[in-house]
Amino acid sequence: MAEDTRKQVLVFRHGQTEWSLNGKHTSISDIELTDEGHRGAVALRPLVQQWKFSLVLSSPLKRARETCELAGLGDLMEIDPDLMEWNYGQYEGLTTEEIRRKVPGWGIFTHPVPGGETPGEVAARCDRVINRILDAAGDVAIFAHGHYLRVFAARWLKLAPEQGQHFVLDTSSLNRLGYEHETRAILTWNATIGG
Repeated sequence: MAEDTRKQVLVFRHGQTEWSLNGKHTSISDIELTDEGHRGAVALRPLVQQWKFSLVLSSPLKRARETCELAGLGDLMEIDPDLMEWNYGQYEGLTTEEIRRKVPGWGIFTHPVPGGETPGEVAARCDRVINRILDAAGDVAIFAHGHYLRVFAARWLKLAPEQGQHFVLDTSSLNRLGYEHETRAILTWNATIGG
């Protein structure tokens, strides 16, 4: 079946948390939004009100759910565990600099994560969500996490998951995926609304 090239996917990274502010790898830890994170999520509300979504998906983690709710889409939200952040295993709560003291040159997209996920495992979850989106009847919004969404963008473009390292992504950012003619494309990336 051909893809509906009118479909757009609005992709939102959750609002700021203390750990995102400090550069700590946060996957399974259920960290709260900061006051700035609340403001950033609320600033998304006027934008999302311009859309009619057939499907709104969120990671089960509080920071993503709360961003969805504050943006005004809580009533439509469905939880999808495939939107969880990349599992950082033993590196949970550490900064890249702390990890590099033990593993020089370490990067999430290029090096193993002891007890965590590989890029391919994250990509498999992204692909399941993309298939769900393609089955939806109209536009879709998803609320998730930084590294996950970078892999998601790569997979939307049918690229290897490691290519996600090229897609910088700020908190409370708006990202819009869709099509250029029949080709999947990034229409907007890392747009911040302010709060």
